[in-house]
Amino acid sequence: MPASAELAVYASCPIASRGRRFPEPDAPTRSVFQRDRDRIIHSTAFRRLVYKTQVFLNHEGDLFRTRLTHSLEVAQLGRSIARTLRLNEDLVEAVALAHDLGHTPFGHAGQDAWNAAMKRAGPASSDSEVGWGFEHNIQSLRVVDELEERYPAFDGLNLTFETREGILKHCSRSNALRLKQRDTSGVADRFLSGGSPSLEAQLCNLADEIAYNAHDIDDGVRSGLLTLEQLAEVPLFQYYVDQALRSHPGLRARRLLFESIRLMLSDQVYDVIATSHQRIQDSGVASAEEVRTCSSPLVSFSEEMARQSQALKSFLLHNLYRHPQVMETTERAARVVSELFDSYLQHPTEWPQGGPPGRHPARAAADYIAGMTDRFAIREHQRLGGAVLFR
Repeated sequence: MPASAELAVYASCPIASRGRRFPEPDAPTRSVFQRDRDRIIHSTAFRRLVYKTQVFLNHEGDLFRTRLTHSLEVAQLGRSIARTLRLNEDLVEAVALAHDLGHTPFGHAGQDAWNAAMKRAGPASSDSEVGWGFEHNIQSLRVVDELEERYPAFDGLNLTFETREGILKHCSRSNALRLKQRDTSGVADRFLSGGSPSLEAQLCNLADEIAYNAHDIDDGVRSGLLTLEQLAEVPLFQYYVDQALRSHPGLRARRLLFESIRLMLSDQVYDVIATSHQRIQDSGVASAEEVRTCSSPLVSFSEEMARQSQALKSFLLHNLYRHPQVMETTERAARVVSELFDSYLQHPTEWPQGGPPGRHPARAAADYIAGMTDRFAIREHQRLGGAVLFR
């Protein structure tokens, strides 16, 4: 990363960090954000991402993206943009690598099933741990704050405020209020006050969108559920297909797909850099704290690129994520999750109830299952007498 003197005045400076929940002496050779990144990489939850679903389940093919490869792609895109904007690359990398740590097995199908199961287990208005429901961003924060068990002096990874702020990129107002009661750091305050997170956190949020749009095109075509002919309906992508063919007449199949995606990624990165630089300058912010007072993000696409990107997301929603084959797999995955949850609550001796004494059984079960990989969840479901839903 650039030395502190090379960072922009509005970047997150490690020596000005709001600190950790439990004070620790600084590391002699690493900044606080470098230390956060290293703790994330060495965590158990990070290793599990290699067997957690992005769109296609782990058993469906060796070359489809997983949560791990997705996180690495987000980190690469984020660092590239951060360097040009003179933001803190190490903080961007830490947030990018940690942002999906709380994702359940089977992707969003798992999250939706858990949320429904938690509502069955207790009233949504409850102030207990059950009343929180299940949000994967909050679960990611739980992982780094409570669930990782590596250090003798504290639970979790004891990350800096800035990294934790970036991990919590979405949060319902009701859960923000609950977090505010339990956490004095203010990590959820912006969801109540209407402020913004650091520019590095904003950048990770957008890099996440750029990465998954691009690799879902790749994985969709690889799976056979999407074709280049279908993708011609998307003006943004077809523009880069035409550009690739002008530069390389006769280019076909995988190379045409890869080159089109590469061109699209490059243009989106340059668009974010140019737009964000101008928005930052126009805002007049002169510190990371002033960034937090802004009511809307400063890191963004241009209006035209945002419109085109939204059209691509809509296409993927209707043609890939809601494809009958994906939906059928999603329904089976949701059944595994729901039946595992119910089985653990009915037969508590069947699973290792970890965590602090007094944790609500439903919350403990959600924490345990959320940490599972796809394949472990499938095996555990079958061990407990569930139907064979995946082969």
